[in-house]
Amino acid sequence: MDLIMKQMPVVVSALNVGFLQTLKLFIVTLVGALPLGLVIAFGSMSHFKPLSWLARLTVWVIRGTPLMIQLLIIYYFPGLVLHNPIWGGGEAGRFLAAAVSFIINYACYFSEIYRGGIQGVPEGQKEAGLVLGMTKHQIFFKITLLQMIKRIVPPMSNEIITLVKDTSLARIIALQEIIWAGQAFMKGSHGISGAIWPLLFTAVYYLIFNGILTVLLGRLEKKLEYFR
Repeated sequence: MDLIMKQMPVVVSALNVGFLQTLKLFIVTLVGALPLGLVIAFGSMSHFKPLSWLARLTVWVIRGTPLMIQLLIIYYFPGLVLHNPIWGGGEAGRFLAAAVSFIINYACYFSEIYRGGIQGVPEGQKEAGLVLGMTKHQIFFKITLLQMIKRIVPPMSNEIITLVKDTSLARIIALQEIIWAGQAFMKGSHGISGAIWPLLFTAVYYLIFNGILTVLLGRLEKKLEYFR
């Protein structure tokens, strides 16, 4: 116990650094995946068949393969083929590869949520907009989009919570996120070889982070209740 108390400040400091990397990856993924997912959703619903098939094939492949494998392919495959790693070296290169992997993966999941939300809006409301003289652009932004947002908040919230935990997979390419930081102590760093508590301590970070997100997303859902 005395050893744990002595090592606690060092462990917490390392986990804080790892958590900041996790938080950064989470934010970058959301910023990239949310708009890209909408683009893919429009592509999958396009009347231009080649574009629709391509979008649906991409979603099928990404959703049908593990994110961990996608991380390995995106990070290592370009270097094996081009014999020149496109991501660069060091932590920055690994973060860039991880961000690209997560954005593509979650954009495909988000696209299906977007598509379900858009197609779930009753056609009668769109027809009513046309009768009122609204353009298709106005109908989408003033009728379809607002109701779609209300419909997709619950499933999107689940995906966002999952994203928080999935960031731990980035350690497969040696990105120094929070789980990686905890494992460093388990492997004998700082004189506490074999101790498992630093890794278990990372659960507190995830629990607090997800708790905050749950509260914020819950408030957003309540604000959108006026669409009922």
